[in-house]
Amino acid sequence: MISNFIPELSLSSDYTSIVSINIFVALLCACIVIGHLLEENRWMNESITALLIGLCTGGVILLFTQGKSSRILVFSEDLFFIYLLPPIIFNAGFQVKKKQFFRNFTTIMLFGAFGTMISFIIISFGAMGLFKKLDIGAVEISDFLSIGAIFSATDSVCTLQVLNQDDTPLLYSMVFGEGVVNDATSVVLFNAIQTFDLAHFDAVSVLKFVASFCYLFFTSTFLGVFSGLLSAYIIKKLYFGRHSTDREVSLMMLMAYLSYMLAELLDLSGILTVFFCGIVMSHYTWHNVTESSRITTKHAFATLSFIAEIFLFLYVGMDALDIEKWKLASNSPGKSIALSSIIIGLVMAGRAAFVFPLSFISNLRKKRAHEKITFKQQVLIWWAGLMRGAVSIALAYNKFTSSGHTQVSSNAIMITSTIIVVLFSTMVFGLLTKPLVLLLLPPKCQDATSSMISDISIASFHDPLLTSEIEIGTGITSNISSLNSPHNLRMLFTGSVHRYWRKFDDRFMRPMFGGRGFVPFVPGSPTERSLHEPNVIPE
Repeated sequence: MISNFIPELSLSSDYTSIVSINIFVALLCACIVIGHLLEENRWMNESITALLIGLCTGGVILLFTQGKSSRILVFSEDLFFIYLLPPIIFNAGFQVKKKQFFRNFTTIMLFGAFGTMISFIIISFGAMGLFKKLDIGAVEISDFLSIGAIFSATDSVCTLQVLNQDDTPLLYSMVFGEGVVNDATSVVLFNAIQTFDLAHFDAVSVLKFVASFCYLFFTSTFLGVFSGLLSAYIIKKLYFGRHSTDREVSLMMLMAYLSYMLAELLDLSGILTVFFCGIVMSHYTWHNVTESSRITTKHAFATLSFIAEIFLFLYVGMDALDIEKWKLASNSPGKSIALSSIIIGLVMAGRAAFVFPLSFISNLRKKRAHEKITFKQQVLIWWAGLMRGAVSIALAYNKFTSSGHTQVSSNAIMITSTIIVVLFSTMVFGLLTKPLVLLLLPPKCQDATSSMISDISIASFHDPLLTSEIEIGTGITSNISSLNSPHNLRMLFTGSVHRYWRKFDDRFMRPMFGGRGFVPFVPGSPTERSLHEPNVIPE
């Protein structure tokens, strides 16, 4: 009876949506199962598996729709930036090993921010000089600069899936940290270009651009730290665990997401904000909740991030066969291939232009052999940044389409070229990543390197800015003795900064915001429960 009052079109639309969601969820399950079965494969990883399944699914849909469509869902950059990217970036900050990240913080920022700027300049001006020879239509200077920002955004997921955080801590922290800062820098650059007045380009405009970039960078970081501290203070003072662990878990998730959305609302970098929010939450907030909530949040954040990554690669595979864009670019398929080849060449050149020189500069500051970036590690860092993924796709759609569609031939060529670059870099470079890692860093070398670094780190005063009391207790004696005879001024300065930070953290920050060893003993509090639960070792 109710169906008589509902328009037929609405019923058809609802039914189609339900079918689409069912198929997509089934494909996600298939990606996880097949990825697990291929986990030990020399060439494959879950990202490439999801991409291949997406391509196959897109081909099947094309056959069933007689060439009308290859997609189950319509891509939207809002879907990507608002719903899929936040859990990925937050989990990256929440799960990161802070010791390695902050030990290499200067180098990571050098590669992620300054290196991305070098890559952006080379790709932008290279495209400006080479694209004009292909006669792809009216392309403005802002388009070339946008192309530079789009293809400066790396996707190091394939490499990180191969590397082991325990076996290669230095290399992992470098690739991981640079990837996050790179994505944030690329998005900030892209957004700044859209509002940049190129008609009045002079030295003052450049200075304003740099000042705006620095403002966004540091303000976004501050907002993330503030959000993390606020969540820690609220949970520490109110002790939600007395009544319900669900409340404290929910509050952590919502506060993390709120930090990202607030950054977007204020036109800041949500990527940087939610990343540093994750770091601060793992240092303070996570230790203020009950033991069961700690386990829940750790796995919940990792699960959401994992599903979002698989979702992105699966959709990129299906969207690659979108017939609408290929029809517009079909009059000049050679141009799309030529553009893609040029972009890949510029990406490789732009990457090499900063990885090797900046590694050399970074090594000049380091005296100990295990702290230096070896040539083999430099090659892997260079290789890890050659792949392009969902961030590039989302920025390209933002620039060259309207709600995922375009009727302009030149825009369609740019979109198809972006898809070709993403597919080629992920499939070819991604497939070769695991063999390359095994070739340059054999398992025996990785184990030896890991053992050497772990032994040295105990006696080294290069402790993280955010570290635990257990690590401080085991290393403080050797730290003080090493400071009595420093190898150089930089080591003395770094050790002093870290010691002062630990004193400040222990005296002011942890008593106010909680953290490991600083949660007060109050009836019903997380500390009391941890102490009274059997077989639970207090952290």
